[in-house]
Amino acid sequence: MAITRPAGTAAGLVAAVRARGGMPVLLPGLSLRTVEDTRVAATLLDHALTADVVVFTSPAAVAHARQLRSLATTAVACAVGAGTAKALARAGITNVRFPDREDSEGLLAMDVMSQLGHARVALVGAAGGRGIVRAALRDRSAQFEEVHVYRRGPARLDARHRAAAGAFTPRDRVLLSSAEALANLQRGLAGAPWQALLGATWIVSSERLAAMARDAGIAIVHVASAAQGQALLDVAAHVPD
Repeated sequence: MAITRPAGTAAGLVAAVRARGGMPVLLPGLSLRTVEDTRVAATLLDHALTADVVVFTSPAAVAHARQLRSLATTAVACAVGAGTAKALARAGITNVRFPDREDSEGLLAMDVMSQLGHARVALVGAAGGRGIVRAALRDRSAQFEEVHVYRRGPARLDARHRAAAGAFTPRDRVLLSSAEALANLQRGLAGAPWQALLGATWIVSSERLAAMARDAGIAIVHVASAAQGQALLDVAAHVPD
């Protein structure tokens, strides 16, 4: 079972796959790096944490922000999903709001996000991505700011990754929760390894991602209810070989 989570972040999902009797194969679609100027990022984060509402876009955003400074804040803290909320709880922020639908659209549909008025809103994450939350907050709030606490980029895929991918068959599963990861894997595993992965069974985290996977040439695609590992694994377990 291929795990495409960012390099260095898949330990929990690896353990969960093994607990279910599967054999995890790491094919990271992304690497996460610290921002180049941590001093500037820390200063911007200090200011962001004094906002009325602070939105953390991922567990990685929380982890990298914690490396810059304490996350103590009196702001209303929002997270894109339960995983990010748990990361914030570990950082000492326990009263976190997050949506049932764990994606950008779900976050923006929450009452606190749709009734901003003239509140000051800060978004903590990385540059790039879909940009839906960023664009919506700019439209909804007269006082919007953004802090990049980490950077996303392609993971380094070597001969071992190519060999592992090249051995995949329709009986093997690929777990995917990122459009960027999909694009990076397609480039990084170009040739026979990617052709083998195209024939595998893919479990993705949204209908949007399913459409992108099919556009990339993937024939067997199943959609999970969320991006969390448990949701992806539940679908993978019930897909017939």
